[in-house]
Amino acid sequence: MILYLRRLAGKERSDRTDRHLARFLTFVAGAANAGGFLAVQQYTSHMSGIVSSMADHLALGNVELVLSGLGAFLSFVAGAACSAVLVNWGRRQHLQSEYAFSLVLEAILLICFGLLGSHLARHEALFVPMTVMLLCFIMGLQNAIITKLSEARIRTTHITGLVTDMGIELGKLLYWNMSRNDSDGLFVKADRRKLRLLASLVALFFIGGVIGALGFKHVGFAATLFLAAILLMLASMPVLEDVSVRMRRLRQ
Repeated sequence: MILYLRRLAGKERSDRTDRHLARFLTFVAGAANAGGFLAVQQYTSHMSGIVSSMADHLALGNVELVLSGLGAFLSFVAGAACSAVLVNWGRRQHLQSEYAFSLVLEAILLICFGLLGSHLARHEALFVPMTVMLLCFIMGLQNAIITKLSEARIRTTHITGLVTDMGIELGKLLYWNMSRNDSDGLFVKADRRKLRLLASLVALFFIGGVIGALGFKHVGFAATLFLAAILLMLASMPVLEDVSVRMRRLRQ
């Protein structure tokens, strides 16, 4: 178990660990997205929808709602940028936890939201925009983690892209090749392994959404503590390994 966790969010990557980490993060993203909707009646992983709503509100003259959407959009971008800074800094320091830092930050933000959400909810004028911006920041942060470590092969919050890729692979699977001969380079073959991964990510986003919504409905804001615990578990071994190395150097 310890070796598995070390590899899951560690510096050395493999296709297997990328796929496993993506599944965990997709579940967390689905839960946070659904729970966030119950909190503020807005999904925060869907930048296409947010940008489209900004255009609609601008056309209708709703400047306040345009600025609200802009804040959400910029928060998502800031989260992705923050993740890139943390990963590149960790890489420069030759740390095992170059990817784990972003997971720890995401966990801390979810813990703060879980502990303070009920108090902030009393101030609705401040609570709604701040919650949307916080959750968009978290979504951008998380999506950038898996994008960086998988070299843009996997996303965890962008279900539209996942479903599109599923459709492409299904089209390849259903395509009837006139010949088994690939001499002309036109033989079509589906990547069944990729299709299974995509299907599992979409399913886990949905399952996470159901659990996140039920958790928020019955437990309230504290439901995010469960998600934070998952992230801290994923990040624990690389971080502890780096801390152990630093402590040994200080004793020398």
